[in-house]
Amino acid sequence: TVDPQRTAQIREVLAQTLSPDAATRRTAEQHLTAAQKVDGHPLVVLHIVASDNAADAAVRQAAAVHFKNICKKGWDEHSEDGTEGITISPADRTIIKNHLVELMCLVPPQIQAQCSEAISLISKVDFPKNWDNLLPDLIQRFNSPDPNVVAGVLVTANSILRRFRYVQRSDELYHDILYVLERLQAPLLTLFIQTGKAIEATPNDPAQLKPRFASLRSMCRLFYSLNWQDLPEFFEDHMAEWMKEFARYLQYQNPALTDPDEEDEPSPIDVLQAAIVENLNLYANKDEEPFLPFLPEFTGLVWNLLMSLTDKPKHDTLATTSIRFLSSLVGKLMHKNLFNNPDTLRDIIAKIVIPNIMIRDTDEEKFEDDPHDYILGDMEGSDTESRRKVSQELLRAMCRQFEVETTAICKEHMTSMLESFKRDPVGQWKQKDAAIHLMLGTAIRAESAQQGVSQVNGNVDVMCFFQENILTELQESNMSVRPMVKATAIKFVSTFRNQFSKDHVKSLMPLLIAHLSADSVVVHTYAAAAIEKILTSKEDGPSGKKQNRFVGADIQPFLESLFTGLFGIVDKQDLNENEYVMKCVMRTLNTSKDDIMQVTQIVLDKLTSALGRVAKNPRNPHYNHYLFESIAVLVRAVCSKDPSHTASFENLLFPPFQTVLQMDVAEFTPYVFQVLAQLLEYRPADAGLGDAYTGLFAPLLTPTLWERRGNVPALTRLIQAYLGKGAAEIAANNHLVGILGVFQKLVASRGTEVSAFELLGSIIQCVPPEAIQPCLKDLFQILLMKLQQSKTPRYVRLISDFFALFVGKFGSQAYFDQLNAIQPGLGLMLLTQVWVPRLSTDLPVRMDAKTQVVGLTKILCDTPALLTDDNTKQVWAGAFFGAMTIITNPDSHIGTAFASGDDVDDAEIGYDANYSRLYLATRPVID
Repeated sequence: TVDPQRTAQIREVLAQTLSPDAATRRTAEQHLTAAQKVDGHPLVVLHIVASDNAADAAVRQAAAVHFKNICKKGWDEHSEDGTEGITISPADRTIIKNHLVELMCLVPPQIQAQCSEAISLISKVDFPKNWDNLLPDLIQRFNSPDPNVVAGVLVTANSILRRFRYVQRSDELYHDILYVLERLQAPLLTLFIQTGKAIEATPNDPAQLKPRFASLRSMCRLFYSLNWQDLPEFFEDHMAEWMKEFARYLQYQNPALTDPDEEDEPSPIDVLQAAIVENLNLYANKDEEPFLPFLPEFTGLVWNLLMSLTDKPKHDTLATTSIRFLSSLVGKLMHKNLFNNPDTLRDIIAKIVIPNIMIRDTDEEKFEDDPHDYILGDMEGSDTESRRKVSQELLRAMCRQFEVETTAICKEHMTSMLESFKRDPVGQWKQKDAAIHLMLGTAIRAESAQQGVSQVNGNVDVMCFFQENILTELQESNMSVRPMVKATAIKFVSTFRNQFSKDHVKSLMPLLIAHLSADSVVVHTYAAAAIEKILTSKEDGPSGKKQNRFVGADIQPFLESLFTGLFGIVDKQDLNENEYVMKCVMRTLNTSKDDIMQVTQIVLDKLTSALGRVAKNPRNPHYNHYLFESIAVLVRAVCSKDPSHTASFENLLFPPFQTVLQMDVAEFTPYVFQVLAQLLEYRPADAGLGDAYTGLFAPLLTPTLWERRGNVPALTRLIQAYLGKGAAEIAANNHLVGILGVFQKLVASRGTEVSAFELLGSIIQCVPPEAIQPCLKDLFQILLMKLQQSKTPRYVRLISDFFALFVGKFGSQAYFDQLNAIQPGLGLMLLTQVWVPRLSTDLPVRMDAKTQVVGLTKILCDTPALLTDDNTKQVWAGAFFGAMTIITNPDSHIGTAFASGDDVDDAEIGYDANYSRLYLATRPVID
């Protein structure tokens, strides 16, 4: 039973989370955060979700979202990230699992979606081992007379079983798949066929047809999940039945479900057909033998489907999926006979490739009105699929089997298109754009998003094409002429950046910089992205190791015009924040290094102005990340050469940073703490903490700051910097107790225990021994209590690394004295049962490996008591073996640091929703 008074109170709080007043919302959210730690809270929330009061619709929706978040954070008791204090009793868990499926089937669609997600989250932890009635509950509802209930149940099943895709096979995974197949495979096929019959019975009733088509689509996704790892025996035995159904729907038409005037939203039929083609693609890529007899029929059906599609956005997903299916076939030797005919190849290029790479009216509108979306679908290296991209992939697949023939056909089309353009540049510019994209499709044999093209089709002359068709476009000084072709021309240079000589790229740099002044967002974005990619390109160094192709001296002549162009875009307040432009700023600063000394003041002014603008309304996390990385590069480039410059940076950065902290801009505070730590680390050794940092210290220990998970790693780094520069001063001002309080809070949660040990390491290394001595007993007791409660592999690694550090700093006798004072013989017991066994199962690496060897060596050499009898000699031998294992294992990389910001991999630099580490503010590992 649920307390009505408590239910009413939580209902009121949930209503307040919907208030238009920010202060009311914040208070209500804090109340909910506290309430979710109280036993029984999830059942109270579910009670509100289940109430059928129509006036409560918004509150029920808020309750459903809150319940889903409780499951997300609190269901997995053993999560590495902890549960944020949420506890759900075993009895409550059982009640929730026994009633949640039934509840989901009774609530309105929006609430149903939240319940479905909650089931999926719980299933990740408990299914199938600890929730064996889940699948039977779902399958039982396949028989519901309400097609909407069936559709909802299938969406839930799909979200649960999605985890079988895109993961490495393992015994545990196969056990779970087998468990599901035994219960689901037959009912799924039966339901698919029955749903088809129900569709035939109500061909003109959209209210009945739509949920049933949604069900068919979900069943296709379940088919995909269950077949992703291997072809199950049941599906092989019933291949003909499944394929008959798939073939039927690839030819299905029904005016009751299609709206000829609709341009953007795919119809239920389109969505189902895309899911079916995904399944065909899965079998085609796996080369499943039982599927081969059906392949000619489906190749024809998919071809006919493609011929029937319009160029409207509503058909984009179905078109791209279908083109990918053809690509997977045409690129394989085993299917060569299906396409080994010049007429077939000509038809594919003329009827599929060219129509799908041509610029459409909707593309022009998007280019002008929604440039961000256009860039996502078109830019080299982006993940989004567009018709143009998959058509170029189809050409590359054709070139794998029919390179000479495909290239010759494409050359004919390119010649014809470019001649049309020359005759009428104003009216036929789309022909030139299509010709460039045909070249991009046929010329590339091998490429990576990170490093560009590494191998080119020998049957085309990329440089000749560039001279005749690309260079002229870039040299056109009027930026408003053919902006879409200009963007494509810049993309061509960026794609083939490795094929140009270094001097050639330098000669192109002024042309690319000139395009930063273009009014078109796409054009100036592509120019910035191309420059950024050029600055990250690599070449073979003297020792065979890859090195940066461009260094500071190479771009020094262009710095002034480049920064003028980039900040010209950043300063335009009517434009949205452009992450590609800010990334180019960051990359330019990082490449320039010493050459930015003379422009530091101007660049920093520009960056802090940009920071002031975005702090009011942070919209683009990637832009914000690159903005702070740019500030971090400046700090590092200048202060690493001359630490006395830190004072100037502090004067410039403290005002905007204090504004961010006062406004409590949650997105920015972790960045601010990292840059403050970086500046503090660069402060001259004799400068102390200074007034500004001293004044900031006490507020940093405020518990609410540490409540926000994203702040913790950055705040830890900042406190470590304080300890590194002024531990004696901090201890003298009685702040050590506050720091130890923070440590105790962090070590209590799995989600923050790593930060706790980073902080503890700095306390041990930096705080004067006489100041830390009185606290050691309490410290060890806290650590041992956690070890007793939560002996996870990670915690064992952390505590054993701490033991090694402690011995390295204070000696082996101090280690034994501290632990034996808590309990006689405890030091030896932990050494034999925790510390040494860990070394054989979890090899320490880099600086941790060195710390371990130092600590173990001191134990071995400074503890004569270990040689007194056979038992202790065995302990000594175990410690010796552990130290030698680390020293002799090449994987330990003993004593080496991690990559610094100079050679950090480009893929690592970017926004992370959990904690955005500034790679260019990375603290050098202290030996």
